[in-house]
Amino acid sequence: MHGDSKSESDHAENVVVWLSPVGTAPPVAPSAKQPLRLAQHNKSFEPHVLVVPVGSVVQFPNRDPFFHNVFSLFDGKRFDLGLYEAGSVRNVSFDRPGISYIFCNIHAEMSAVVIALDTPYFGISNRKGEIVIPNVPVGRYSMKTWYETAPTETLENMSHEISVTESSSTLGVLPISAGPATTAHKNKYGMEYEPPAPDSPAYEQH
Repeated sequence: MHGDSKSESDHAENVVVWLSPVGTAPPVAPSAKQPLRLAQHNKSFEPHVLVVPVGSVVQFPNRDPFFHNVFSLFDGKRFDLGLYEAGSVRNVSFDRPGISYIFCNIHAEMSAVVIALDTPYFGISNRKGEIVIPNVPVGRYSMKTWYETAPTETLENMSHEISVTESSSTLGVLPISAGPATTAHKNKYGMEYEPPAPDSPAYEQH
């Protein structure tokens, strides 16, 4: 299945689309051929959006020369990896469907999203707005869409059923109405972030 996502201004990157079979249970997604990673590098998460099958273990390697404290205490998977140093890795099992908003308790500017799905039929748009969902069998599906800055009502209105046939291989154009980008959030204690001291060992390593 192929599709194109477009925002009001340009092609929309990191739009997630997934298909759930109607009336039957989705097959179990095959194990990932490569380790699933959400790396911390240059005070950011790479990639910013990661889509995984339910049950996947995601690695969180610290590739910065200082400490990080990755956590998610909101929707989806709740976890707190604690303080860990450069070169180390922590793992998280995303064992139920949901959207997890992930942050660092030290660096307020860091954010990422992990979407765990109970269907193997999903895709994420590239920089050109193109989406590919491979190996979708013929049948009826419930199609859902997610985009980080799109209003919830917009995404709910985009949900609908589609039929996949031997002759149909396109999702069409998916217009995305994006709201203002926001990364404002509290730390893991529910408080505002405070700038770390310049010589804080939780910030820099020597």
